[in-house]
Amino acid sequence: MALDIVSYGRRGPGGTLRLGADQIAQIQRTVGRTPEVIVKVSGGGRDVGGVEAHLRYIGRHGKLQLESDEGLAQQGRGAAREITADWQLELCRSQYKPKPAPGQKDMRAKLVHNIVLSMPAGTPPEKVLAAARVFARENFALQYRYAMVLHTDQPHPHVHLVVKCEHEFEPGKRLYIRKDTLRQWREQFAALMREQGVAANATPRQVRGQTRKPYRDAIHHRLRALREFGQLPPAGRARHRPPKTSSFMRAKLESVLRALKWGQGVLDIGQEAMRSTRREVTVDWRATAEALRRQGEENLAAHVDQFVASLPDVQTDAQRIAGRWREQARHRTPGRSDIKPRAPKSR
Repeated sequence: MALDIVSYGRRGPGGTLRLGADQIAQIQRTVGRTPEVIVKVSGGGRDVGGVEAHLRYIGRHGKLQLESDEGLAQQGRGAAREITADWQLELCRSQYKPKPAPGQKDMRAKLVHNIVLSMPAGTPPEKVLAAARVFARENFALQYRYAMVLHTDQPHPHVHLVVKCEHEFEPGKRLYIRKDTLRQWREQFAALMREQGVAANATPRQVRGQTRKPYRDAIHHRLRALREFGQLPPAGRARHRPPKTSSFMRAKLESVLRALKWGQGVLDIGQEAMRSTRREVTVDWRATAEALRRQGEENLAAHVDQFVASLPDVQTDAQRIAGRWREQARHRTPGRSDIKPRAPKSR
């Protein structure tokens, strides 16, 4: 999790670390807060029906074109079924295993991986799609069947990529995605975006001083729907049914409120581990700055020092939620900062 740019550098005969041009360029991008790419696995279908449903969803039920690995652009309500038939998913042995009982974990092997390649708002969508095409071709062509579609209905343009797990010509060989795989893919996609003329970077979030883990897609979509509903004028809210709240976030808030009332230490759980990671990251950044100074990169070393000094304090999710609750309480009752949440009634 710590910064490993230093470990990439070459050490001379005397053991002195020397950073190469690629490492220096990455340091410049990171301390300059260059936009970060996102490459994530959002799930995967375990039966033909699930794969078809996801393809229909990302194709907006026939409104968007699904590009295949053969260069074809399929559109219409029947496109999802045509793709799954062409991939011969019904021949995959894993899909015939029995479905788990309600509440049990699904242990069946995936038929496909659902991957998302995303860039921040303002990135030209056509360049995201162009980079995604090269990314898919370099990693999966003539090995694993795939299809993709570009989405621009949100501020950040992104490509949904569906990849068949079983190898096309080597029975029994499957595509496995591990943490190192995702890291390599992020770095590769960032380089492809730079080839498109778009500033892009790929570094671990701890290196950037980001302590908050991103929420799962389902939670993110639910929270976004709630925010959009809350921003509607009163007349607009009256015409729409309120979206469902996130059960995950509701449980988290209830846990925080109990901790605030009873003074429990729930808010601090995990903070020491986060502080330990921050110390490792800080030490590595300082070693990077020293190496830069030895190479005559005094200006960049100074930027690294400023970057380290500007890293935000580590904070757990529970502490963040508690802080927002206290702030809202102060706004609800001006002049009072010691408001405590009421305990939920017990029956």
